[in-house]
Parts: sequence; C-alpha cells; structure tokens
Amino acid sequence: MRTVYEFSVKDRKGKDVALKEYSDEVLLIVNTATKCGFTPQYEELEKLYEKYHSQGFEILDFPCNQFGSQAPGTDESIHSFCKLTYGTEFPRFKKVKVNGPDADALFKFLKEEKGFAGWDESHPIYPILDKMLSEADPNYKDSPDIKWNFTKFLTNKRGQVVARFEPTEPIANIAAKIEELL
Repeated sequence: MRTVYEFSVKDRKGKDVALKEYSDEVLLIVNTATKCGFTPQYEELEKLYEKYHSQGFEILDFPCNQFGSQAPGTDESIHSFCKLTYGTEFPRFKKVKVNGPDADALFKFLKEEKGFAGWDESHPIYPILDKMLSEADPNYKDSPDIKWNFTKFLTNKRGQVVARFEPTEPIANIAAKIEELL
C-alpha cells in the first residue's frame, strides 16, 4: 500500500523534505491561501496544532494560487503573513498546484486516495460555492479534484490517507478524527 512517506516536497526555501521525516505522526495536509474566504481557518488550524502537536500531530501547509489567485506573493511573504496575522507555527512549504497536469505529485496521490468528500451543506458559504462550481462544471462533484483552498487530508501514523475534509467541514469534526488516530 502506498503512503505519503514515499513523497518528497519542497519547503518554502526550496529545500527537499522527505515526508518520511514525519513517520509515526498523524498528518493534516492542507492547501491554503491568504486571500480566501476560508483564510481565517489558519487560526483554527493553529489551535489544533497547539493542542495535538506534542502528541504526534503535524500540519503541513501548502499554499496554492489555483483558486481565484487567492495565494499571491512569494513563499516568504505568505509565511510572514501567516505568522504575523494568525501566529501559525506549523510547517509551511512552497506554493504548489493541486489540480491539473502540473499538480504536485503528493496532491495527485492524495486525491487518488480520497476523492471529493462533499460539502457541509449547512455552512453559510455552501450555496455560493456550489452555484459557482456548478456553473463552471455541472458534474464537478464527480471529480476527485480539489474544489477550493483549505481542503484537508488526514493521514494515520503509517502514512495512509484516512480522511478528506472539504473547507466547509467543521473543525470540531476534524479534531474528533485526529483524536481517534493519536
């Protein structure tokens, strides 16, 4: 069975990082953006990180500019924004593409393992996202592609992808799943 530990990524300074460095940890791998309606989720992610990090939990943050150019700027300016605005301490990596032929290999794998999980239809932004994405592609829900920033993939300590959470998923649900894995 394939795992995330087979992949290497680039940190925000361009250095190769083998994900096997995170073996035996529960990982939450997230594509993010600094100018998105979901950007305040950085605050909730940092709270998860602070609560569970000492128990073997890590968040891996991958800025992505594919959705409405909502992650402008350099990797360093994005990092500075997140640290200054939200006090984030979890690792941030180079900006990546998560969809299309140039998608990062890690994100291609993550999508193969867990396709689109569906929206939390009670979320206030759901009608807007669904309408916008349906107009662009009436069958968008059938594709495993990432639909928006702040999509989260959770791995167990063996590096297997066990869950995918769309950006509308309540953080409490994600925390409950993390607790099951720790």
